[in-house]
Amino acid sequence: MAERISLRKQKKFQARQTILNAAAHQFKLVGFANTSIAGIMQAAGLGVGTFYNYFGSKEEVLLTLAKNLRAQVEKNISAACEVNQTSSELLERCCVCAAELIDENRFILPLFISASEHSDKPEQIPQSLSPGFRELFEEIILRGQRGGEFRDDVPANIISEMIHSIYQTTAFSKLEIPFTENIRLKIKILLKGIVL
Repeated sequence: MAERISLRKQKKFQARQTILNAAAHQFKLVGFANTSIAGIMQAAGLGVGTFYNYFGSKEEVLLTLAKNLRAQVEKNISAACEVNQTSSELLERCCVCAAELIDENRFILPLFISASEHSDKPEQIPQSLSPGFRELFEEIILRGQRGGEFRDDVPANIISEMIHSIYQTTAFSKLEIPFTENIRLKIKILLKGIVL
């Protein structure tokens, strides 16, 4: 009996991953707005009805993919923590790693844009709109403030919001500078303003 349950769980996990992979491919191929649930499921080789066993909307799929990218950034940061990098080095590494992943997966940019529509009240940003990068930035900033490395006269959530907005503005940049390099340069300037 346990074997049957395990096999069932394995099949469900596999189907979910197939949908996520197909969605990521479709989002990259035709863009988030032009991707339909039917298109995702056709690419996955599964029936449209199966989609709703795992996700409520294509926005939920997008958020799941974004959170998977955030998990990759967290893994990278955890490795950096083990070699005792400063908060400044960690924040720069986190921002650049996030930029690289976003550059490779531009389809998550709508989450950053959607979050900006609620930026006048950051505490009210629905979790459904947030890939969680802002919170990750804020954790590192708080660590730097507690350790006396970053100025603490500006709240950490204001600084993390500034960093988050860099990704938004860079998405619309007309400069002929690659996305990741554009982010890297802007983060260097921001860091000069907060490092003591």
